[in-house]
Amino acid sequence: MQLHGKNYLGFQESALGGTSFYGIDPARGENLETPFTEATSEEVNSAVAMAVEAFKVYKNMSGEAKAKFLETIADEIMNLGDRLVQRACAETALPEGRIIGERGRTMGQLRLFAELVREGSWVDARIDEAIPDRQPLPRVDIRSMLRPLGPVAVFGASNFPLAFSVAGGDTASALAAGCPVIVKAHPAHPGTSELVAFAIVSAAKKTGMPDGVFSMVHGISHEVGTHLVSHKAVKAVGFTGSLKGGRALFDIASKREEPIPVYAEMGSTNPVFVLPGAMSERGEEISKQLHGSFTLGVGQFCTNPGVVFMQDSADVKDFEANLSSLISASSSETMLTSGIHGAFCKGVENLASQEGVEVLARSNENGQNQGRTCLLSTKGETFLENAFLEEEVFGPSTLLVHTSGADETLKIASGLHGHLTATILGTEEDLQNNVELIQILEEKVGRLLINGFPTGVEVCNAMVHGGPYPATTDARSTSVGTKAIERFVRQTCYQNFPDSLLPDELKTDNPLKINRLINGEQKG
Repeated sequence: MQLHGKNYLGFQESALGGTSFYGIDPARGENLETPFTEATSEEVNSAVAMAVEAFKVYKNMSGEAKAKFLETIADEIMNLGDRLVQRACAETALPEGRIIGERGRTMGQLRLFAELVREGSWVDARIDEAIPDRQPLPRVDIRSMLRPLGPVAVFGASNFPLAFSVAGGDTASALAAGCPVIVKAHPAHPGTSELVAFAIVSAAKKTGMPDGVFSMVHGISHEVGTHLVSHKAVKAVGFTGSLKGGRALFDIASKREEPIPVYAEMGSTNPVFVLPGAMSERGEEISKQLHGSFTLGVGQFCTNPGVVFMQDSADVKDFEANLSSLISASSSETMLTSGIHGAFCKGVENLASQEGVEVLARSNENGQNQGRTCLLSTKGETFLENAFLEEEVFGPSTLLVHTSGADETLKIASGLHGHLTATILGTEEDLQNNVELIQILEEKVGRLLINGFPTGVEVCNAMVHGGPYPATTDARSTSVGTKAIERFVRQTCYQNFPDSLLPDELKTDNPLKINRLINGEQKG
């Protein structure tokens, strides 16, 4: 398909605004073909109004119908072929293999949610049958299940142009829940976003979805997103990005006449704890693994390990030397945007300027928007005294923290704020001797790893990609995995309903054959 640079208001294209912008090739700093038109407030209003009307139909569509819609979206994304891959590469400077892999992940999570809603038990149907002769008072018939919230606003992420963008996990989980979606496309990859939006609209038409079940609006300014979150008919928000951006949307939503949930995933420094036994046995191997993890994708992952804690020893000096050598011998790579590159450079310089922080190694700088890998070092007492050292620097850098021993390590762990992940590298003996550390970190993160690295988030039923504030705005949620659907639903109870008026999930004869909790017992 040819790019038109327009917004999708349901099945219709629209370009009423007077502000336009271009996608940019970050490797060359040049505009790419086709100007994109920023949505007006009237267009945002139209998209939301259409979503409200679509919700009246879509919320009652069967799991099978929604599953076919999600699967067809995946098919239509694949049908875009090389055009999608080429445009995504041009707008992000990411390699073709990465984009192809991300396309597969995007399609995979759509199909995973299709499986979930087709099977149907995710609605958590509960039935407590009437007991008319119970003493001293009878019990009436009470039934409940999860029901969709309504129109959801989704904000695309800069670092995942497919998997956390227009058809990413937020969109997939909201559509699976029965909620229409209005996407605010990320201005860093508007062409990629338009192509995927076309695929979703094509899928909606082919599967008989109501017009307005999906819309996408462009915007390079904050006004479009602000207006979308402020709209009284929007019932929830999904966001992946910076702490500043996520907190701004959260504050807007909280100040509405009807406050709504904002599920913002805002990144973290993902602390890594290397225990003495592991450092002694495999320090060189760990240095190579750490280097591969925090430089992966030019460090532009929210799970990038940005701070590493180690108890001082002779082995630690060898570890630092190995890691420094790897970095000094490496070349820099192009970052996603000039803005991200500028913020990374500023963040590294701010870290390096802190009292007690030393720069150990940097990679070679090669060209425009190149992110120079940087390794920094400090002492545990310095880290404890300076809260800034725990803040995320989005890009290929990590801070090594030398602790004086187990007591200082526990003190540091106890003082950490919320993160997406924490990692412990240790021998079996290390782990048995550090149960208290594990218990502390359980309260600090959404995902705790043993002898692995956090970059790479598996899309599966058990995954938790979330964590306490400031990693996210709601520690009870995840943005990856099938439990992400729970963000966009609410419990609804039906009391004394005749069977004919109940949703199929709650009818006595269980026409969908799903698992339900009946009088306290799980039954299929």
